[in-house]
Amino acid sequence: MNKIHVLDCTLRDGGYCNEWTFGLENARKITYGLLEAGIDIIECGFITDRASYNPNVTKFTTIEEAARVIPGNREGKIFVAMMNYGEYSVDDLPPYDGSSIDGIRIAFHKKDLKDALELCRKVQEKGYLVFIQAMVSLSYTDQEFLDLIHSVNMFEPYAFYIVDSFGMMKGKDLTRFFYMVEHNLKENIWIGFHSHNNMQLAYSNAQELTSIQTNRNLIIDSSVFGMGRGAGNLNTELFVDYLNENVGKNYQLRPLLALIDEILNEFYQRNYWGYSLPNYISAIHNAHPNYAGYLDDKKTLTIEGMNDIFDMMEEEKKVSYDKAYIEGLYLQYMEKGKTQEKHVTELKERLKDRKVLVIGPGKSSVEEKDKIVDFVAKNDVVVFTINYDYDCLKADFIFTSNLRRFRELSEESRARCIVTSNIASDNVYCQVKYRDLLNAEEAVRDNAALMAIRFLMMQGVSEIYLAGIDGYSHDARENYGKDNMVFFTRNTVLDAINGGMQKVLKEFSNEINLGFITTPKYVRC
Repeated sequence: MNKIHVLDCTLRDGGYCNEWTFGLENARKITYGLLEAGIDIIECGFITDRASYNPNVTKFTTIEEAARVIPGNREGKIFVAMMNYGEYSVDDLPPYDGSSIDGIRIAFHKKDLKDALELCRKVQEKGYLVFIQAMVSLSYTDQEFLDLIHSVNMFEPYAFYIVDSFGMMKGKDLTRFFYMVEHNLKENIWIGFHSHNNMQLAYSNAQELTSIQTNRNLIIDSSVFGMGRGAGNLNTELFVDYLNENVGKNYQLRPLLALIDEILNEFYQRNYWGYSLPNYISAIHNAHPNYAGYLDDKKTLTIEGMNDIFDMMEEEKKVSYDKAYIEGLYLQYMEKGKTQEKHVTELKERLKDRKVLVIGPGKSSVEEKDKIVDFVAKNDVVVFTINYDYDCLKADFIFTSNLRRFRELSEESRARCIVTSNIASDNVYCQVKYRDLLNAEEAVRDNAALMAIRFLMMQGVSEIYLAGIDGYSHDARENYGKDNMVFFTRNTVLDAINGGMQKVLKEFSNEINLGFITTPKYVRC
């Protein structure tokens, strides 16, 4: 029978979903629950010098900090932490004495291979079990992977991993890598597999590996509730249930379900993880999932647009997340279209010395529609809506910078549109340069409402009133007057948008007369 062992990485990989802020008591409950469930190897978090000590966070600056979440009675189980190459000095690591973690998983990219293996040797010399995590296994040619295995054999670590960093490994890829490892790795070194679920293959790949007849010790990584960045990981509770039923294991499911119910479900509600089209797109391009997260958070792109941006990426940039790089590609993509400004002079004349009302799709546009209609009736005002056609009155113009929203408009509505250059269409009133309307606040740099206000300011408008521009609640149902406009994203993103909007609106109000007709709930100016 295969010698299969489960390594749970909830407190480490799951930390990407909550900034590793589990809380000390919750972290202890998780390690105790995993121990009660019979999980073989428990990962407690990161060990890093790129964090400050915080007892509620599972990024540890010393192994003494990690010891705080480890039960006094380990029941023969192994406790580990992960170290990213270059993020901790081995000189700061004390010799192993059994008081804290038993092993260290060392993760590195191919470009750092030689120096990273030297680090692994030094950690091993200090008495720790060493788990070698050569990230993005699919980035290695067969010969490069064989050379890596040969180097690993030279100092015999505890375990060597096949790592599906971007969740794109198919069953045939996994078996190809496994047989390379099995046939060439020294028999006393355990073989590990770490997967992500971008293409919904983590569970099937784990089953595939357990079905291979081998005498080798196998470690398969998972996390409770699949908690992990983007699409998440293999679910511990699903996998151990499968092992109980098919491989004769005797893991206890109830403690894992209790952890989901009492702790992890709350984190999921705050910042969900799981399969999504953006994560699928990143996987098929063999690219870091943070790129998908960045593009998805923009809420301005169609899936085709995301795919086009991934097509623009250089191969060597895909492996490690580079925020400045993806932001540059995003801006390059968004400004690639043409402009059509023949009506701008006409528009300036129409706006001259007049008030402008800008109506966003926020819930107050419906709840306080009488205020809006009354304001328009009593004032000489030009009405702009943002990304949609307002049902309660006919706007003079519709400003949109969002292709997804533009596609939802009728042909008649498009004829009244002022669009940014990222939207390809001839049947619009005018088309203006996308880049010209950006602001300096990252979270709202291309927020459509702020772009519209800047556009109006550039046309000489000095008096602008706002309605339905409310900011964002954590409850997505509270954000829009129309249900079909609702989108879901992380609370941290929403908070950043609210803060950014408030800051930029305040800056605008120093230059023009800017006020609200409806009551904004989450932003002010």
